[in-house]
Amino acid sequence: MDAFVDVTTWRLETDRLMLRPWREEDLEDFYRYASVPGVGEMAGWAAHENREQSAAILKLFMDEKKTLALEEKVTGRVIGSLGLESTGHCEDLPEDWQGREIGYVLAKDRWGQGLMPEAARAVIAECFGSQNYDFLTCGHFLRNHRSRRVIEKCGFSYWKDILFRTRMGTEEPVRLYLLKNTKKGDIHV
Repeated sequence: MDAFVDVTTWRLETDRLMLRPWREEDLEDFYRYASVPGVGEMAGWAAHENREQSAAILKLFMDEKKTLALEEKVTGRVIGSLGLESTGHCEDLPEDWQGREIGYVLAKDRWGQGLMPEAARAVIAECFGSQNYDFLTCGHFLRNHRSRRVIEKCGFSYWKDILFRTRMGTEEPVRLYLLKNTKKGDIHV
């Protein structure tokens, strides 16, 4: 089910962004957006309380090799992340399908500018192109309308609703979406 992922060699460029692996020197930018209340909570994690917490998560990003930094070309600052997570809740998909779940977060001062759909489309193209994934999933908390719009703009189709246990110990109703790689022929769920 989970496709292989190692983003350490990925360099994806869009009009306004460079999507690349995380580096230790990204710590200040990461802490700057991850410590803002309301950012992480929309993805199931609490705002970072200190740089040490951000440093530990940054190390995890680099070790796991599945999360890209979103670097804004104009400023050179990292303003978000996009990860290719494990595919939970995919028991009703064909066993031989390989894919990942897209998860993302963006600095609050960059919301509403179309940056996340731009980044997600680049990752989708890479996953369905040279990575040859069969599918991608993406989900959002029902209350997160901004994330829903990103998912819709990227062409995902509604799949199902689930209950998700967050890192904060809460349960959130989540709407999951599915995107199939049409380049692989006629695949059916």
